[in-house]
Amino acid sequence: MPDPAPNAELLHSLGRLVRGLSALFWGLPIALIACFYTAKAESLRAFGIAPPLVTTALLTYGLWQLGDFQKQERVWRASLDRAKLLSLFNLGLSPFLYWWNKVPMNLFFLVMVLLLAISALLFLGSVNLVLRRLGAMLPDEALRLETRQFTALNLNLLLVTFVLALLYVGAGQVHRPPFWLAALLNVMEHGSLWFLIVLILLPLAMTMALLWKTKEVILDNVFGAKQ
Repeated sequence: MPDPAPNAELLHSLGRLVRGLSALFWGLPIALIACFYTAKAESLRAFGIAPPLVTTALLTYGLWQLGDFQKQERVWRASLDRAKLLSLFNLGLSPFLYWWNKVPMNLFFLVMVLLLAISALLFLGSVNLVLRRLGAMLPDEALRLETRQFTALNLNLLLVTFVLALLYVGAGQVHRPPFWLAALLNVMEHGSLWFLIVLILLPLAMTMALLWKTKEVILDNVFGAKQ
């Protein structure tokens, strides 16, 4: 008779885990689109700060749903807490996208938007670390291997993004850059779309694939086994 209570608690935590993974899966691309168009386009101006605020709140909600799973695992909790902190930071900075769109010459708004961009990349990396820790706790060796490989690739791509961004900003401060540096800046400016696809959209897409695969493994191996 004492067994049903722990099983019910475990099923409840797994249900919230699945909901959290689903919220992150849908929230990541929607937040990217909403934040980009709030900062750059006129189409979302009528909605004010709502689009970036709602979409970043969805990501925060998704991470909070994961919190009931394996509370005793310190490494898992540490990675999840870091991701939660970054999600709150993104949530607080998201309204500056709208205000910067309204007043693009305001230096303070620009700095806040740049901080949000850096925090967003760190957040995507932290989500990959959360998925790696989660995959290590689930009883599926194939998922564990895929998660380890793809999260390592995603983190490397995000690191390259940081390095290139720092080089681009630093090189822009040089009044008379040497020929090789000027050529590098020219390539980065004209190929910015391809850099965006490879260095940001690719890890985003792979993170979404890992979120979906993890959710499906939980549904198949845990809830499917109860049928």
